[in-house]
Amino acid sequence: MEKTILHIDFDSFFASVEQQYNPKLRNKPLGVTAANGRTCIIASSREAKKIGIKTGARTYEALQVCPTLNLVKADFVKYFEISKKFLNICKNFSPFVELFSIDEVFMDVTATSHLFNGVYNLIIKLKQEIREEIGEYITVSVGISHNRLLAKLASGINKPDGVFEITKDNLELVYFQAKLTDMCGIGERIKLRLNKIGIYTLLQLRNASLSLLISEFKNSEGHFLKNIGLGIDSDSLNFFTTAPAVKSVGRNYCLPKNEYNKSVVLQNIFELCEEVSIKLRRLSKKARTVGLSLRGSDNFHARKTYEAYFDTGKEIFDMCISLTPGRCRLNYVRQISVWVGNLEDSVNTPLSLFDINNKKEKVQKIIDEINEKFGNHTIRNGSLLYADELTTVPNGYLADKYERIKLAHESI
Repeated sequence: MEKTILHIDFDSFFASVEQQYNPKLRNKPLGVTAANGRTCIIASSREAKKIGIKTGARTYEALQVCPTLNLVKADFVKYFEISKKFLNICKNFSPFVELFSIDEVFMDVTATSHLFNGVYNLIIKLKQEIREEIGEYITVSVGISHNRLLAKLASGINKPDGVFEITKDNLELVYFQAKLTDMCGIGERIKLRLNKIGIYTLLQLRNASLSLLISEFKNSEGHFLKNIGLGIDSDSLNFFTTAPAVKSVGRNYCLPKNEYNKSVVLQNIFELCEEVSIKLRRLSKKARTVGLSLRGSDNFHARKTYEAYFDTGKEIFDMCISLTPGRCRLNYVRQISVWVGNLEDSVNTPLSLFDINNKKEKVQKIIDEINEKFGNHTIRNGSLLYADELTTVPNGYLADKYERIKLAHESI
């Protein structure tokens, strides 16, 4: 039996939420800016998009296009509340839902669409519940197909507030009209490499030989792109009630301004290391690999794998700093990323030969319990005593995929 998969994607999500909460902003061009004060547009309303204001534009550029543009700082707690409400609605239509991002889900309705007299009636009912329970100004576009890949492509074809179905009969026409980057898995970098070997459309990708793709992209990525061309996706849904295995933990932060002060940069790196370590311990994991990325006047990326496992912020920070001598020559930094990988369950990692009584772990556990009870930064490292707290919602609290799944499950 062929599956029926929906991809449900909110239209201009951040901006629509702001317009739902504040009626004075409705039917007006609106730009949502970064919460930490960076002067760029991270989301624009439908009205703003119509006049050419795109995500990523600098605010001064956007105001040149539209002097009457309304600017609102992002409120991610508000957006996650709407996302949780939406998941509560979704469970009324199918138990098989994958939370793909804060504003989009996949839903397998193969076994439930008949309960609503077909998939189109199900979608009508779903949109009605969104209007009634979330708000009339927040809409979704829905793609229908027999797998995730094509359902996601379909949801972008008839925006906003639209529905489109990709079938085996109309796939060739859709591929003829769609751009390469409309397909999930093909970004600008891959598009340029495809262009280099004479592939400019999805239809050309569909007809390209596997050997040609492998010659440019190697074996695994070549097969992946060939499957995209054929509209094949063997991946099943990762249901939000079951958290997937976590392979890495990271934290990314865009500084409020280009930072030239090395001490401030180090404080922010330490803060990110602390948050990554908190996430590790909440997952009862330890890591062996650490990575650091800095973006600014230049780009710096480095990683290293160690023999011993670690899970404290101080250890991660020391390892990050050990990656930089003689290699990092940035005049200023605007974005910092810290991540750890090669994870293992803490109970399966060997004990330190130099901490037989686990004193370090016992102290860290007490600190975590205090911070959990009284809030982050109740107890923090002395080097961070006078450091500014990060101005975005920590990944460990809401923003990474594992926590979104966990929160969604707890709310139902």
